[in-house]
Parts: sequence; C-alpha cells; structure tokens
Amino acid sequence: MFDNFFEIFYDIFIVKKAYLLMLEGLGFTIIIAIFAVLLGIILGALLAVCKVIPQKNVIAKFFNGLANVYITVFRGTPVMVQLLLFYFGIFSRVMRGFEYKALFIAILVFGLNSAAYVAEIIRSGILSIDKGQMEAGRSLGFTYSQTMMKIILPQAIKNILPALGNEFIVMVKETSVAGFITVFDITRAARSIVAQSYNAFVPYLTLAVVYLIVVLIFTFFLNMFEKRLRKSDH
Repeated sequence: MFDNFFEIFYDIFIVKKAYLLMLEGLGFTIIIAIFAVLLGIILGALLAVCKVIPQKNVIAKFFNGLANVYITVFRGTPVMVQLLLFYFGIFSRVMRGFEYKALFIAILVFGLNSAAYVAEIIRSGILSIDKGQMEAGRSLGFTYSQTMMKIILPQAIKNILPALGNEFIVMVKETSVAGFITVFDITRAARSIVAQSYNAFVPYLTLAVVYLIVVLIFTFFLNMFEKRLRKSDH
C-alpha cells in the first residue's frame, strides 16, 4: 500500500500541481468553519439566555419553548440532511446565479447547527456561575439583561472556552460534508484529485494529514489563549 508513496505523492501534488486544489479547498473549509462558529456563538448565546431567564411571564415562556424546539430540531437531525434541505429545498429558488450561494448556505447551516450545541455549552457555563453574582449585580442597580451581559456572560465564556474551542475543531471536521451541495472544500478537492489521478490512497491520506495539521494548529493557539486567560486571573 505504501509502495512508491512518495513518488506518487510528488507526481500528483508537485508535478501536476494538485496542491493548488488542496489549498483552494482548504481556504473555503476555514472560511466556513470560522464564520459558522461566529454565527453559532452569537445565536447560541441568545438561545442560552432564553433558556435560563426566569419564567415569570408568557413572553419568557414563549422564548424558552422556542429555544427548546430549535435545539431539539438541530441536534436531532444530521447536518448533512440540513444542508440538503436548505440547498435543494428552502433556498432552491433563492439567489439563482449567485456564485457563492452554496458557500453562503454552508455557513448558514453549519452556523445554525453549531448554535444548538453552543447554546447548551453556554447555558451550562451560565448555571456554573454562583447565583450571588446575579444578586450582586441587581443590588448595584443593574437590570437583569445588564447583569447578564456585563457580569455573568463574561465569566461564563471564560469557563467554557475549552468547550467552545472543541466546538470549532468539530466544525472544521464537519465541513467535510459541504461538498454535497457543491462547495469546493478541501474534501471535494481531494475527491477531484482522485478522479484526475486514478489514485485514491495518496490524496485521501494527504487529506487526513492536512485535517490533522489544521486541528493541531488551532489547538495550539487555543491552548495559548487559555494560558493567557489563566495568567490574567492571577
């Protein structure tokens, strides 16, 4: 299986310049992951707040129920099915002729899917903060929303940073199914190289190595960021 591996690799990626396809695909993969996680964190934070606000009136109960339904639906269905549904169903007649339609839908779907998981992560972070923090904020004259935004959420985000980092890493790997809606991500680039070279092992092994390197790089920076936050605590 590994006979002449480096010779085949050199021929495919250097002589035939297939590395250009991989770099192009990697660029789209990182774009999807970054923007999807940003969308997921913003929407997930809103969903988490909807789940932890006191159920004192009809409006609060409505948003709590809406958040529960959202999380149940997006966590209970495969992301690939969501991609296909949005691309071939909901947005099938929208943005026709738009060059980056598939990329936009991929970011949207992965972001919406990530929000369901991020919401539970942030909710657990909020609940981990001592209730006295909320009481202290209210005693200083802050409203519930002001206390949540200025006191509770900043502490919660610091506590759940490792979990959010893991969510980003998972997102990078989950984008491998974006090719099903014609997004030219790194996995689709590898499939294209396989079709051109009539060799599956070398391109797919290279793909696995690239994913591993990307994950290790992001893990390194995440660990650096966590260490900096721990120093600021001291």
